[in-house]
Amino acid sequence: MNNLRDKPAGVTDAMYVILGASGNTGSIIADSLLSKGRKARVVGRDAGRLQRFVRKGAEAVTATVSDAAALTTAFGGARAAYLMLPPAKSREDQERDSDAIAKAVQESGLPYAVHLSSYGAQVPEGTGPVAGLHSSEQKLNAIGGLNVLHLRAGYFMENNLVAMSMIQGVGVFGNALLPDLKLPMAATRDVGGYAAQRLLELDFSGKQTRELLGERDLSMTEAAAVIARGIGKPGLRYEQFPYDQVRQVLTQMGVPPKAAALYIEMYKSINAGVLIPQEPRSPENTTPTSFEQFVLDVFAPAYHGTAATA
Repeated sequence: MNNLRDKPAGVTDAMYVILGASGNTGSIIADSLLSKGRKARVVGRDAGRLQRFVRKGAEAVTATVSDAAALTTAFGGARAAYLMLPPAKSREDQERDSDAIAKAVQESGLPYAVHLSSYGAQVPEGTGPVAGLHSSEQKLNAIGGLNVLHLRAGYFMENNLVAMSMIQGVGVFGNALLPDLKLPMAATRDVGGYAAQRLLELDFSGKQTRELLGERDLSMTEAAAVIARGIGKPGLRYEQFPYDQVRQVLTQMGVPPKAAALYIEMYKSINAGVLIPQEPRSPENTTPTSFEQFVLDVFAPAYHGTAATA
């Protein structure tokens, strides 16, 4: 398969593979590539959710990321792929999934990959689901001949959507994070847009990382104030909850117990200053969507029940 790695980067009939194509970042990438007339192979667990890309000319592969054989076939003949792990249910599941992805990349001879990781992935353990992304990075870095760009995205703005029912029910915006600790908050659409750009340009080589730190750092207190203005609830305040209480709320929402424990570990590592960016903020790692714009475009419509459906 070495001849694939020797093709010039500008091949116009190149195939791009997108894992998690119906998700927040994957859908942005798939739409971007297809809108530019590129060949795309979209991969996901739900065939129905892939159909909108098929209607635009994509090939669809129904598979889980733990199926190394299916992924090897999906990556076959591709120029580049967008790689990501699904939301963590356990560290064991994360290892199984990243093993399968790495095996498929190796066996298919995939030449280029953009891999969705997280800020803080330089830390090997004790960071909840982010530790699984550290492991995934290491597995991909061990593949000779693969050019891979790890996108270490900030804390997703969309994570705040889980508090919506709490705001609607009891009028409080709560989480386990410290009230005044500033976080790099990034919109998933910006991460997807950046990934699509790098897949189109293939302007990276070897093993590289790039942090995407959002438009600016925000504390949860500041985020709550923006949400309060955006949804017309001026009295809304942020409240830090004890870790055990947040774990209980997560499990009541249907999050598996092992996954809930991972998120608590992540919150603890953020609060302790362990899970932090490595890069100073710069024009290269700052993304355009402000939290105010996210609330206007995403949070407020969802809160008021007017969100558009794909």
